[in-house]
Amino acid sequence: MVILANLIAIFRKEFLGYFTSPFAYVIAAVFWLIAGAFFGLVLDNIIQNAELTRQAGITTPMDVPSEFLSGYLGVIISLILVLLPALSMGLYAEERKRGTLELLATSPLTNWVVALGKLLGVLAFFSVMMFPLWVYQLIIFSASNPAFPFSLVLCANIAVLAVAAAVLSLGMFISSLTESSIIAYILTFVLVLFLWIMDVFGQRLGGIPGEFLSSLSLFQHYNDLVNGVIKSQSLILLASYIFLGIFLTAQSIEALRFQRS
Repeated sequence: MVILANLIAIFRKEFLGYFTSPFAYVIAAVFWLIAGAFFGLVLDNIIQNAELTRQAGITTPMDVPSEFLSGYLGVIISLILVLLPALSMGLYAEERKRGTLELLATSPLTNWVVALGKLLGVLAFFSVMMFPLWVYQLIIFSASNPAFPFSLVLCANIAVLAVAAAVLSLGMFISSLTESSIIAYILTFVLVLFLWIMDVFGQRLGGIPGEFLSSLSLFQHYNDLVNGVIKSQSLILLASYIFLGIFLTAQSIEALRFQRS
């Protein structure tokens, strides 16, 4: 119970802290502005394509909801891969800069509880950012005729949250290594970009090493989940990245605790 109480306390501190940060409001505003603009652009582009197809006399039915879901979330995932490092960069770097990380490292709280609480806090704030997009999608897909399977929409958005959790977890670890938020952002962005395009390197490399690299790519697994293809390999990989980030963060703070003892 004590561990749970500490976890909730860390979560609340981290989550509520974003609502007092002007920088977090800027990130949310940029995200909503760009996401809203692309919502209209992607939808309008798909509708125009459907109309052109109809005018060309092509009778093959077009799956507009599926086209929109994969197209729009494809844009959103590219956007959040740029913005998420900005949310994770200060998780520990700011504590280092303010000198409060030493207090945290020497407190009775376990490093795992602190890391997990911080991750849940930033993930909850990201969910708040995603909320208007969920409302948009609910409106669009509720108007679909015939009805579009809600399970596919749910699976695709859970994939977004899972990738976000993986990126934030790894970003949290990098943030624990430096007191510079800018360095934490750059290193996290480079790492995430590498994990995202690893599939390209794997295809060029070929063979077993290439297949291994491709299997570690976030891109392929995300695409599968967005298209409703649920593979245990995808779930295990995303869970592994999340766990790896928490584990490395806890070890990083443990090393700091050892240095201070």
